[in-house]
Amino acid sequence: MSNHEKPLMAQHDHPRSSLDSHRYVANTDDAKMPDTMPDHSREAAEQIATLSKEEYLEMERRLLRKLDLKLIPWMTLLYLLSFIDRVNVGAAKLVGLTTELHLNSLQYSNASMIFFVSYVVFEVPSNLVLKKLRPSRWIPFTMICWAIFQTCMGLVTNYGQLLALRFCLGLFEAGLFPGLNFYLTGWYKRDEINRRCAFFFGGAVLAGAFGGIFGYALSKMNGVGGKEGWSWIFIMEGLLTFVVAVMSFWMIHDWPDTARFLSPIEREMVLVRLKQEQGLASEGSFNKRVIMKALTDWKTYCLMLMYIGAAEPLYSLFTPTIISYLGKFSISQSLLLSTPPYVLMFFTTMTTAWLSDKYKRRGFFLMGWSLIGAIGYLMLLTIPIRYPGALYFAVFVSSSAVGPLIATTIAWTANTFGNHYKKAVAMGMVFSCGNSGGIVSSQAYRNKDAPRFLPGHGTALAFCLLNFSMAIILYFANKKENRRRDEMYGPAPHPDEVQEFEDLEYKRRWGLDGMTRSEIVELGDDHPAFRYYL
Repeated sequence: MSNHEKPLMAQHDHPRSSLDSHRYVANTDDAKMPDTMPDHSREAAEQIATLSKEEYLEMERRLLRKLDLKLIPWMTLLYLLSFIDRVNVGAAKLVGLTTELHLNSLQYSNASMIFFVSYVVFEVPSNLVLKKLRPSRWIPFTMICWAIFQTCMGLVTNYGQLLALRFCLGLFEAGLFPGLNFYLTGWYKRDEINRRCAFFFGGAVLAGAFGGIFGYALSKMNGVGGKEGWSWIFIMEGLLTFVVAVMSFWMIHDWPDTARFLSPIEREMVLVRLKQEQGLASEGSFNKRVIMKALTDWKTYCLMLMYIGAAEPLYSLFTPTIISYLGKFSISQSLLLSTPPYVLMFFTTMTTAWLSDKYKRRGFFLMGWSLIGAIGYLMLLTIPIRYPGALYFAVFVSSSAVGPLIATTIAWTANTFGNHYKKAVAMGMVFSCGNSGGIVSSQAYRNKDAPRFLPGHGTALAFCLLNFSMAIILYFANKKENRRRDEMYGPAPHPDEVQEFEDLEYKRRWGLDGMTRSEIVELGDDHPAFRYYL
């Protein structure tokens, strides 16, 4: 029998064979890893090992429910505030911002765009800081900073001040969305992450659908304290963010090993579940080699292009400004009409996430939704302006695709990289490129192109097709690599198999002879036992 045909260890129906996580944790040399438990309880691991299969599955179900209730709602609230704070400049424009500050079309576009410049530049550094520091300190700190700048935007008196504060707002908002997505990978398995990402993204966007209406309501404070209505939009939303940021010092939990809301046995189970999936995926230390692996991996750049192909259309849709040109609508009517597309997007996002996790597939969903998005933009390009109902329907078609594209691309990115630090760098790069779509969109949708906005719609159509093409490339490339590894080394280890990473038989099984544990850890998704999601 060849080496690759030998079973690594006999599989058992009883979960004991996969639950002794001490050998994994004890050999981890990075004290800041989310799966490291320096004081972890051997008694807890032994208690898990005594559970029957049915008892284990029931405990796992209760654990997931507990994690979802403790983590996801607050993550959703944080992203909701971030989403509202970045787009409220559109609501402020409708109620007099450009008139009061004497902004021409180019200056307003620059004020919208400058946010994304700093946002893009600082996403990777922020993700690395989050990895090295406590999330319960870093995330609230960045929120407090952006809340201060958001509030100060209500005090600006000229274009230069607005530009500077929008830049600073992007600087400190940069770490939240990529940071939250990366943070969740330290709690959930690969086939569970899409639903969670989709929920806090979709939930925040659904609530954000009413952000424009909320901003319009705040603008009715016009004259209070001698301030214009648009000033109160920035001031009140900034103060709300500040309050939530302070509360976040207590509401955000760090990594599973220190989570106070978990019992010792629940902490151990979180670690066991992560170790079962890909034993070495969450170990390692931060070094230049890991950074270079992320920078030189072609999949990083493929996912970067895939994500900007999803993100640019997101920034292109749902604006009350576009909808206002579809008919003779008042400001409040335009804001109300921009809400239903968000609702549809929420439902398509959540349904796709559930199916994507259930079948452990990403590529086909991206291919399908990117084509639907392209069809929607093609309709916006070709339907005459005298048919506002048909154009409004086209907005629904496009919006139904944008949410699933965003959430599924994020999940596929998180699934693709094995080493935790490589994942942090790669996800930061992917989000940086994707959010550059905000820069493109702010320049593609110009007031002078109203009411058709043909250059903007054409650009969004092209980016949908970019997402489609990158999904095809990554799908077939990953499928080919998985097949190669199966043929060379045999099938990937079953989750119930124990992986003794320093065992000679294990090294022979996967062609790792002569490699140290740290070298094996750094392999990440290059490890022969790793299989890519398709």
